[in-house]
Amino acid sequence: MDPERHEGDGSELPEGSWASSEAVRKVMRANRGRDTGPELALRSAIHARGLRYRVNFRPLPEVRRTADIVFTAQRIAVFLDGCYWHGCPDHHRPASKNSEFWSTKIAGNRARDADTDERLTSQGWTVIRVWEHEDSALAADRVEAAVRDRRANGT
Repeated sequence: MDPERHEGDGSELPEGSWASSEAVRKVMRANRGRDTGPELALRSAIHARGLRYRVNFRPLPEVRRTADIVFTAQRIAVFLDGCYWHGCPDHHRPASKNSEFWSTKIAGNRARDADTDERLTSQGWTVIRVWEHEDSALAADRVEAAVRDRRANGT
């Protein structure tokens, strides 16, 4: 038996859990995959600029990758990346427990992000990546500029 898991005290983890403790498991389960605070702030800032968009949409239906904000007519996909999950060069701090697992997981996420960017750009999409720590107004400025530029150029 794992010394960190004690039978009968409520701290048992389900078989196959990645968490190192029940407390870590609770934190992991509380992480939202969509409609996070930074996403809502960015969407609000973009909406305030009069821009309308699709939310949690697959720009390439044949590829199982969902963008957080999509301007279908202008072919612009916006991804708001969490600093931990996507390995932000400024804020990512490696996990101290299960470090090999998590470093592999984050490296895989970064590779998938790069692959997504490549697939989209090769099919004429503009990809905008925003870190969760970025100021939402400044990020919205970048998005607005890209949308207005695509509109002005007839794309």
